[in-house]
Amino acid sequence: DSFKGTISSSAATSAIARGWASFRPADELVLRPMADGGEGTVDAFQSAVDGAIRMPATVTGPDNRPVRAEWLLLPDGTGVIELAAASGLHLLDPLLPLDAHTLGLGELIVAALDAGVERLVLGLGGSASTDGGAGMLTALGARFLDSRGDPIPLGNRGLASLTSADLAGLRTAPAGSIALSDV
Repeated sequence: DSFKGTISSSAATSAIARGWASFRPADELVLRPMADGGEGTVDAFQSAVDGAIRMPATVTGPDNRPVRAEWLLLPDGTGVIELAAASGLHLLDPLLPLDAHTLGLGELIVAALDAGVERLVLGLGGSASTDGGAGMLTALGARFLDSRGDPIPLGNRGLASLTSADLAGLRTAPAGSIALSDV
């Protein structure tokens, strides 16, 4: 897994391999970086699955700034999405923690569904969000309303005014989703 703020799991794997090869150059090394559902999940899948394709998208970050993110299309039509890429801690303005949301995660999921994926693998670690996934579900068609019937604001502050949830328009992956969680 990654070493937050210092080196990614892919870079750590490469460094270990270089060190090993400097002493045992005849050994065959197979590099398989790992991730726990947080940062590096897309990288780990890409290194393990031949033919995986990175799919770029610009989404709404946890503090409403645009974020360039990627999801991974596997050869079998599965989409791999990393919450940290769209709504991760490293993307958050530290002054806005109660407003952090998962709208960008939902936008990545929508991009994958629009591309025709049948199944999703969702890496849910490394989150900056405080909305319990309400932003993600909003992007997927759910409606979270206050007592007047108006949509609630994004983030934790918005949840305080929540009085009803309408999930009738919620989009899902036809073959389902798998969640990878680090905690």
